[in-house]
Formats: sequence, structure tokens, C-alpha cells
Amino acid sequence: MKKKQGFTLGLALTGLISLTACGNEEAVTLAESDGTFSPENPVNVKVGISGTDSPEWDLVAEKAAEEGIEVEIVRFNDYVLPNQALEGGEVDINAFQTVSYFDHFKEEHNLDLTAIGSTVLAPMGLYSDKYDSVEDIPDGAEITIDREATNQARNLMLLAEAGLLVLEDDFGVTSGIDQIKDNPKNIKLTEIVAGNAPRLMQDVDASTVNNGIAVDAGLSPSEDAIFLESETATPYINIIAAQTADQDNPVLNRLVEIYQTEEMADFIVEEHKGARIPTFISLDELNSYPR
Repeated sequence: MKKKQGFTLGLALTGLISLTACGNEEAVTLAESDGTFSPENPVNVKVGISGTDSPEWDLVAEKAAEEGIEVEIVRFNDYVLPNQALEGGEVDINAFQTVSYFDHFKEEHNLDLTAIGSTVLAPMGLYSDKYDSVEDIPDGAEITIDREATNQARNLMLLAEAGLLVLEDDFGVTSGIDQIKDNPKNIKLTEIVAGNAPRLMQDVDASTVNNGIAVDAGLSPSEDAIFLESETATPYINIIAAQTADQDNPVLNRLVEIYQTEEMADFIVEEHKGARIPTFISLDELNSYPR
């Protein structure tokens, strides 16, 4: 058995679940900054993340503060509001999403945002309260998948990798259930909001669960998943995003550099025990995945 388990946002934002700061009142905002920073001339940067677990950004905040960049962490409980908050200027950067989700979301919502750095690969998993292995999943089983397009495609590729589905040869990062070529076990796929997956696990045979959501629900991807993504894939590398107008801002670029240090990579590996894999690649490589 597996472990159970609007763009005018402001500070009254419905999806905002907490706000923490590492800084002082003398720091200027990013918009007020001329791009320079020092302990005597600090700049405040608001970073939007999804979920409550942010050890990497806590460490980045600690390191950045030594140089005069005061990081304020703004936490959301979904995957929609962080991008809306970034577009609306409520946060200066966000770091919570894969590059394929980001590209699809900003196109769908006509947002002028840009990826400015890569962070980690967080393997997606298949979890079950009823079965200990994929082989145990019976004919006619019900499995939940995300209704959002890019996450759904990733869910379906995970199920295909697990041997539960066969997908069309041209299946891509925004493909859906209509491109399932074969469903040999007649699996019933139930589309849900991603954040509800852990709560609904007890009512179905298995659930595909995003890494961050699984961790927030007390699940360990490396220990509790009955199947886990086995290969790194560029579309599912997580990113740091900014408004396009700020993509060359030296303050934000310095935060990316701090995140992409060897010290941070070692910290991520030790902290997450393989549940997150540091993946620091160039922007050209990040944006070269097949659409």
C-alpha cells in the first residue's frame, strides 16, 4: 500500500496562501532600480512560487541578500495565478513551471513573458493507495489525469512509458486523449484539476501527480510513486520566468546565476533525495524542444 494521503491581483489575491520576505524597508523595488545593487543599495525582488516548500529559494534568498538583492517569496496554491501575477507586475519573476507549460500558457493567454533560466527537472509520478506496482493495476481501472493540456500530455506519456497506454507516433507536448492509439486495459481516464490529485487518490485506482503537488501532500516521489519518469526531457525542465521587458535585467540575471551554482545543485540533490534533479542548460537548448 502506498502512503495516503483577473489580472488585478494585489495582496488580496485569492490564490495567495502566504508571503514571506527576506529584506529590509530600505530596499528599492525592481522597477525603481537602475540595475545596480549592493548591501548599501539593496533591491527587492518578488519571486512567485507554487506551494509551500521552497528550500532552494530560501537558500537563494540568503545568498542574494549578501550581495544586496532582497528576495521576497510570494506563494500561490495553483498553476494559473503565478503567471497572471507576473504579467500584472505583482511579482518580478516566478519559478514553478515547466517550459512547455509556460510556452502554452503564455500563448493561450497572450502574455508577454520570457524564460530567463532553467532550474530543475521534477519527475512526475503515478501514485496509488490500492496497488503497489503498475502490473497490479486491473483492467477497467480509473486513473486521474490533469485536464490542463501540457500537463495532460505529460501524464499520458507517463502512462505510456508505464505500459498502460499506446500513443500516436506524432504525440506532442500539447496532445491529448484523442491521440491515444491503444488502451489495452480499457483504463478510464478522469480529467481533474492537478492540485486535487492527492485528495482524490483514495477514490480511484491511481493518479498521475505533479512532483511539487505530491511533495506538498506528503508523498515522496522516489519512494511512494509506483512509477516515475525515468528520463530527463527538455519540455519538462522547470524555469525561472520574467516579463520580456526584464529579461536582460542584471538583478534578475544575477538571481539566475546564484540559482545555477554548483553549491545550489548539491543542495537540491541532498535536500530532495532525487525527487528534483538540477538541470542547468542554456536558453537556446531550453527553447529547442520539439513542439
